[in-house]
Amino acid sequence: MNETAKKLLNFVPPPAPDMRIIDAVWARLEQLDPDRHAEPIFKAVRDADQVWDYLAIGPFSDLDAYREWQVQTATSSDPRFYAIVDPWTEQAAGVASFMRINRTNGVIEIGNIMLSPALQRSRTGSAALMAMIRWAFETGYRRVEWKCNAQNAPSRRAALRFGFRFEGEFRQHMIVKGSNRDTAWFSIIDGEWPALDAAYRQWLEPANFDADGSQRHSLSSLTAQALPGRKDG
Repeated sequence: MNETAKKLLNFVPPPAPDMRIIDAVWARLEQLDPDRHAEPIFKAVRDADQVWDYLAIGPFSDLDAYREWQVQTATSSDPRFYAIVDPWTEQAAGVASFMRINRTNGVIEIGNIMLSPALQRSRTGSAALMAMIRWAFETGYRRVEWKCNAQNAPSRRAALRFGFRFEGEFRQHMIVKGSNRDTAWFSIIDGEWPALDAAYRQWLEPANFDADGSQRHSLSSLTAQALPGRKDG
């Protein structure tokens, strides 16, 4: 029996994500609550319909329609949705979820990511997604997945920026909003996590940002150094 097989003899299925709050440096994730989160998130994306381009939902015509979607979604255990909150303004401005939760095999996906323009390319948005990845590995998941429409170049770049490894594309995988979707698959596995965790922590250090908030070392460069043999897609 090889070493990997021996290790897995002691594998214990990790818990389902059921925490109400995930605190992180520069960000806070709160379990989605329509009464608290629907209005600020809708306002944050009201003039930015492009944020819905690659999602199965949206854009929404008005606040009532968006609130109804949150009401239907907030109690779901898979996907489990969280609002991304800026801890300085206390405003929610995006969402993300744990989904395709496979506790038996220790696999979980981070998806349904919708970041308002204010969160895109921000410390808060990045810190929130890092916190979700960290939670998954620290609670015992073996593999964290990221999937996106193969044509979604920003999402593909984001996956690589966080240190995910490109694994290939599933052709004609889905039909979304009446259009074909080829799906690009990415993953991080537990053996890669210690190096990525160190890269995340280095990027999040206050010293990594100047007085204007500009990063001194990019996350992409730090994760590339952490996993030098990774193949990008």
